[in-house]
Amino acid sequence: MKRAQTRRAGTKPVQKKPIQTRAAASPRAASRGTEKRGRSKRTPKRTPGEPPKQTLLGAHQSIAGGLSKAVDRATETGCLCLQIFTRNINRWDVSPIDPEEAARFRAAVAESELGLVVAHDSYLINPASADDLLRDRSIAGLVTELERADLLGIPWVVAHPGAAGEQPLKTALLRAADGITAALAATKRLASGILVETTAGQGSCLGASFEEIAVMLERIDRRPDFSPRVGVCLDTCHVFAAGYQLAPADALDATLRQFDRLIGIGRLKLIHANDSKRERGSRVDRHEEIGKGRIGREAFGLIMNHPMLAGIPMILETPKEGSDGKPTPVNDRRNLAALRGLVRPGR
Repeated sequence: MKRAQTRRAGTKPVQKKPIQTRAAASPRAASRGTEKRGRSKRTPKRTPGEPPKQTLLGAHQSIAGGLSKAVDRATETGCLCLQIFTRNINRWDVSPIDPEEAARFRAAVAESELGLVVAHDSYLINPASADDLLRDRSIAGLVTELERADLLGIPWVVAHPGAAGEQPLKTALLRAADGITAALAATKRLASGILVETTAGQGSCLGASFEEIAVMLERIDRRPDFSPRVGVCLDTCHVFAAGYQLAPADALDATLRQFDRLIGIGRLKLIHANDSKRERGSRVDRHEEIGKGRIGREAFGLIMNHPMLAGIPMILETPKEGSDGKPTPVNDRRNLAALRGLVRPGR
């Protein structure tokens, strides 16, 4: 992990109105008890089979060809929410976003039926690192991610909490939390916040257990003004690979009750809906199409209809390649249809 970027190599901090939904309002709007700021001018229509209570379904889309192209791809595949990378995630250096491109992106979202757009951070970022240089670069990277999201009107940046390496677990967790806090402090004038993502626990990656997430949040919450800007993204493949049960119904209930007890269901702002190529407890992060992996159709049926998850947006990160190895919108349409088809009538 090497980086040649300065702390603010991304964009200048610009306050913009985030595009959002009621289910995942901007962090600052939520803290004020209002959801008016930055609401899209158009209320998303509900696709037949779409879960009620504004549970939006969507997918991660490429920004190849320009940021606004991701909106076109989302619309083409029937998404009602969207996740993007705002930059090349495999490089430390990043070019500023052209203001005209940002305006095009915001306009495209406003004219679409997307109810929520989120960003995902670079995989190079590791705020838990024991290497001070890498950690400083990672904090600067989070600052850049938040600045870019704010410029684009995106309320949340999904972020992995990092890896411990050879550090003791508790040390790494607190180091990650303090790194996230530092990034929030450097962007306190911005509206965008961070969603800490659950992980599969592969290698020394942090966040494989709800207890680990809770330790980090408790540390961050020592700055109560930052609490509204930090939530959680639960990845179904990751928690399954980490050992959590998602079926049968009583097992999913137990998993969600544990999440609620340790973290609080109110901090769950987003779900990554992914099946798993590997068995439960494998600690291996390998995504599969909905119903075709080890999690299976039964578990996703329970997830789609569970009252504790009603209204929480769900985004696919499932394989996009067709038989020729090239990305195709057909896969996203199929997986979205699979999720929608699991919603019980009248739910």
